[in-house]
Amino acid sequence: MSEVRALIVDDSSVMRKIVERSLRQAGLDSLVVHEAGSGSEGLDVLKATAVDLILSDINMPSMDGLEFLRQIRAQNLAPGVPVVMITTESSEEHVKQAIQAGARGYIRKPFTAEQVKERVLPLVHAG
Repeated sequence: MSEVRALIVDDSSVMRKIVERSLRQAGLDSLVVHEAGSGSEGLDVLKATAVDLILSDINMPSMDGLEFLRQIRAQNLAPGVPVVMITTESSEEHVKQAIQAGARGYIRKPFTAEQVKERVLPLVHAG
């Protein structure tokens, strides 16, 4: 498989490492990870770097994942790149809003490498 460039956006550095490890365990061996601690940092990364996959937490201070997703679309950053939301919300409302805003899927914390494999890998291979 060719190299996959992923942007992981989460205000927790520990959570970013967990997401990265799950992606590797799910089978993305040639993974290049870019990290951002907020939605606005994520936008800066996207302005400077091409990525194949974006994973973003929904609940973040200053700019949450939904606003980050809206800004990606509004600024036409990363067109066609699948965005997967990471949520702790048991509330379906956030997930619906994310899908309406253009997210291609979501995973709920705590998640397993198996769930990442099922929900995230098909999006990478489809692109």
